[in-house]
Order: sequence, then structure tokens, then C-alpha cells
Amino acid sequence: MANLKEIKERIGSVQETRKITNAMYMISSNKLRQARKMLAETEPYFYATRRELKRLMHHIPADTENVYLNTYAEIAPEDRRKGYIVVSDDKGLAGAYNHNVLAFAESKIPEPGTEFFYVVGEVGRQYFRNRGIEIDGDFQYAAQKPTIPLARSIASRLLVHFEARELEEVYIIYTAMKGAMSSEVQIDRLLPLAESVEREEMDIPEDVREESLIMDPSPSAVLDNIVPPCVSGLIYGALVESFCSAQNSRMLAMDAANKNAAELVKDLQRKYNRTRQSEITQQITEVVSGANKKRGKIS
Repeated sequence: MANLKEIKERIGSVQETRKITNAMYMISSNKLRQARKMLAETEPYFYATRRELKRLMHHIPADTENVYLNTYAEIAPEDRRKGYIVVSDDKGLAGAYNHNVLAFAESKIPEPGTEFFYVVGEVGRQYFRNRGIEIDGDFQYAAQKPTIPLARSIASRLLVHFEARELEEVYIIYTAMKGAMSSEVQIDRLLPLAESVEREEMDIPEDVREESLIMDPSPSAVLDNIVPPCVSGLIYGALVESFCSAQNSRMLAMDAANKNAAELVKDLQRKYNRTRQSEITQQITEVVSGANKKRGKIS
């Protein structure tokens, strides 16, 4: 059985750890408020971008030839080169946040085709390198501070490879908020547009659906000018979703750690009291026993 000194040191150690986790909880809760504000400001643009892409695709002539519309039907799925933007975080201590998104990304490796990984976040970079998986590009600071310029930088790098026919498909794997306190890993196809944007009935007024758009100088030229900023916007939206999810996961993880630390301190305090009581009882017993022996010798 541990002595009083060991138990007291353990209680002190847990309390010090609790101070750290509580501080991290406060920091994460503050960042989460900022992230939710950023998400609330970004979501209208994010969904408007997707809606406008659908609207544009509704009016693009079926015979339009453009690199962003090329589905590479002549290439078998097992021969297609796929690019994945994987959004992780720069730090751990966020529960299963990083593990879930990275395990999902790694699960794509056995699928048919050749995979190229573009990683956002230090945790993801270390994860792939430790497993000997080649990284074709990594982006610093985008996980902790998502901005439009960083999203443009990521998009421009991917678009160079896609436009050069080095990639046939481009996806982004990120963690999306699915409620006030929940999130889940999600994968979205960014390119080609013919498959990433569904050609189906859109939730827009009848007069808009029947409108006639004039695309000057040509539908292909319009796509060349519209798609790059739209892809940047979609990537930025995914970065903000991931940032918000990471702070939410870290706050929940630190809250759970605080509660566990409190329970552990209670258990250790009870153990300390029982041990102390046992030692006091033993000391009293020894004193009484000694007194009885001394009394017996005197008599």
C-alpha cells in the first residue's frame, strides 16, 4: 500500500495537471467562440458558392469542352490519379479529431487509382511521414488560422496539377460541424465539376430556372475565370469548418480531462484519509500495547 507521502504527491500532481487542462479548456472555449463567429460569417458564402456553381452548370451547354468538366471517362477508375487535400490540426489533445480524419484519409490508399496527398496541419504531416506515406504538399498555418489567401495558395497548387492533367480527380477530406457540439469527417469532390456539382433540380425560383445566361466570350472562358475562385472558396469553407471542429473537440476533451481529474482527486483523497486513519489506528494500538506491557512489568 502506498504511504501518505506518495498519495499526497500524486494528489498534487493531478491538481497541477488539472490546472493545465482547465487553462486549455478556457483557451479552447474562447477560440471556439471565435471559430463559430467565423463559421457563421463563412457559411453563407460557402453555400452561395455551391449554389452558384450548380446554377452555372445548369446552363453550361452539354458539348462544352473544358478542363474542369473533363470526367476522363476513357481512363479506368483504377488508373485515375486522385489528389486529396487532408485537413488536420497543428496540435493534439483534441480527442479523436485528428485520428478520425487521418484514419479516413489513410483508408483511401487501398482504393483503385494513384493517390496524391496535400496535407494541412502538422499532425497530419507527421502522421503520414511516420508511416512512410509520401506527401506531395503540406501547408503550414492554415489549420490554426484559416484565411482566404491561404485557401487560394492551396487551390492554386492543386489547380496547376489538375490543369496540367497530372490529376484526374481532386477531393478534400475535412471535419464538418454537424450540430452545436458534434462533428464528423466528410469528403467532398472539388474537381471535375461535371461530377462534383450535381446536374439536378435546384432550389431556385421558376423564373431563374428558365433564365437564359449569356456567357461571353464563351462558356469555357467563363469557367476558366469562375472556377479557380470558387474552388478557393470551397477550400476556405472546409478549413473554417475544420478549425471550428478542432476547437470544439479540444474543448470537450479538456472538459472530460477536468472531470476525470476531479474524480481522481476524490478517490486519492479517500485513499489518503483511509491510509492516514489506518496509520493513526496502528500508532494508537502500538501505544496502548506498549502501555499495557509497561503496566504489567510494574505490577
